[in-house]
Amino acid sequence: MHRKLVEQSVLFASLLKWFVIASLIGIIVGGATTLFLQALGWSTQAVHQWPYYYLLLPIGMFLSSLIIHYLSPSAEGHGTEQVIEAIHQKAGKIKPSVVPVKLMATIITLATGGSAGKEGPCAQIGAGLASLLADLLRVNNLDRVKLVTCGISAGFAAVFGTPIAGAIFGVEVLAIGQIQYAVLFPSFVAGIMAYETSNYFGITYFHNAIPLNQPFNELFFSEILLVGLACGLCSFLFIEILQLTHRLSSRIKIWKPLKGLIGGLLVLLTLGLSDRYLGLGLPVIENSLKGHPVYWYDFLAKMYATAITLSFGGSGGIITPVFFVGSTFGNLLATLFHLAPALLAALGMVGLLSGCANTPIAASIMAMEIFGTSIGPYAAMVAIISFVFTGHRSVYPSQVVKLHKSDSLHFNLGGTIRDITHVEYKKGKAD
Repeated sequence: MHRKLVEQSVLFASLLKWFVIASLIGIIVGGATTLFLQALGWSTQAVHQWPYYYLLLPIGMFLSSLIIHYLSPSAEGHGTEQVIEAIHQKAGKIKPSVVPVKLMATIITLATGGSAGKEGPCAQIGAGLASLLADLLRVNNLDRVKLVTCGISAGFAAVFGTPIAGAIFGVEVLAIGQIQYAVLFPSFVAGIMAYETSNYFGITYFHNAIPLNQPFNELFFSEILLVGLACGLCSFLFIEILQLTHRLSSRIKIWKPLKGLIGGLLVLLTLGLSDRYLGLGLPVIENSLKGHPVYWYDFLAKMYATAITLSFGGSGGIITPVFFVGSTFGNLLATLFHLAPALLAALGMVGLLSGCANTPIAASIMAMEIFGTSIGPYAAMVAIISFVFTGHRSVYPSQVVKLHKSDSLHFNLGGTIRDITHVEYKKGKAD
């Protein structure tokens, strides 16, 4: 009896400790995310008052690259990748300078029309603040990793208004095929508190319940499976374009701020089609999810604009562009399968998130949080198929690989996606 009382006392103390710490992280990150989103909104509104604001993009990417290059090089690119790398290689240690530098560089990039997202900076800001709190509390490396993971969850939950999916995303995105259950409770607390804090301060979110009027039958289920495969192929293409553009950029050996100027000019080439590929692209995403028609080349143009922005000195996240690509691609598939465009746009968004980030659980939950519970089973099916069919690749190459997506494929587990150089086919092995 004494042993049982000791065990329960220790567990209660642990829950209480992490409830307090995670709540503090959630409130801090929720407040910081609110400031970032409001500053981004004000800046974007001010810049867009000028009819030809997009001509400022080369200057914006130049300034963004200049700030990062000289003040905090670790703030480069889309923030979540740097946080994952810090967790796996530096026990979650993040320089405090990353937070203000990332905030400034991202606002400049997005306000002037750079094609990137807002969640990466929020995840990096959240992780940076959590790492700073870890320094103040003088915790060990294990607890520091937990705190930084809570920061990711809180940032993701606050920026998209999805507290449950945000909590799961912060835990699931670190490794393929492994979830650290020890950090689930504090991540949930941090995600919920961050969402409630940002919501309290007036941040609003897009939620669009999609009624599932399609009766279930064999044909509909088969079409859902095909949508999952198509999303896997689209995820594969997006990741390959990102990697190709990054390799091309790395071969250009010039001053990085000058490279940002060149990148801004390259992104402006999309104006030959439309200006809808600049910036966050939220109106296009929302219209697509409401079933409004899209252009067949929307998803390809957004891939190009995002890859150039993030590879040539722009600062921002990758998930918002993933939503753009997924929703427009899914909407386009609706004409092929003769299904509701809004439904396919939602499934496409979920499928691309799962395939590009290797987060099928978070993607499935996000679908129910944003689009309603009725879409859940089909969103989960699309997310899982896309996750598998995308293969062992990701928009986050620092993810650690803990499983083979097929037993017929073999390589050494435990390394990062970046470390995979050769995959062997094991003939005769059952999947």
